Parts: sequence; C-alpha cells; structure tokens
Amino acid sequence: MEVIHTIGRRKTAVARIYLKEGNGTITVNTKDFKVYFPTATLQYIVKQPLEVTSCIDKYDIQANLNGGGFNGQAEALSLAISRALCKIDTEHRVALKPKMLLRRDPRMVERKKPGQKKARKRFQFSKR
Repeated sequence: MEVIHTIGRRKTAVARIYLKEGNGTITVNTKDFKVYFPTATLQYIVKQPLEVTSCIDKYDIQANLNGGGFNGQAEALSLAISRALCKIDTEHRVALKPKMLLRRDPRMVERKKPGQKKARKRFQFSKR
C-alpha cells in the first residue's frame, strides 16, 4: 500500500496527514499525539474515525498541523483521517457519514466591524 495524503480543515487550522500501513502510531508535528493533545477529549476526537471503522492498530499516521487552536486542530485532524480512510476503502464511508465525521464544519469567527466593540456588540449608547 502506498502512502495516502489528505488535508482536513476546521476554523483556521489545517491538518495535512500521511497515512500508511503500520501498528497504529499517530505522530503530530514530530511528537506523539498524546503529548500534543494532553486532554482525553481531544485524544478521543482524533481517534474517533479509527475507532468507528475499527482500524486503530492498522495504520500509522504522520500529521503536520498549523494554525488555529488545539480544538480546531484536533477536529481538522479527525476530518483528514476520515478522508484518508475513505480513500483506502469506500465501505468506511457508510460508517463515518452518520457520525458526521466527513463533514467540513464551516463555522468561522465573524470579523469585527468598524464602529463596534466586537463583531456584533456595540459601544454603549448614550442618549444625552
């Protein structure tokens, strides 16, 4: 099997992964993913596509992450892994799609507008 390259995005985070056959190691920016994502919630988000398709110990993943925060990076990595698993076997799509793991979440931070405090919050109004 050749190396499969896919990209996942969430907010401003971008995850580029290289998936190949192996024993289940996940490396993120030259660190183990448990060191890079210390909380159990983020580790669960990253491993979810592999658990749904029961491929935890089948593939090695080398990931390059940049931009965004930890939560956005974890979700971008999850999307990239899901896309790579679909490239390997189209049957995985049936398991991943109902769990919403193949959907690119389009929500982004709304920009700040001029003459306002934040994106929607305005400065305090004074009548007199």
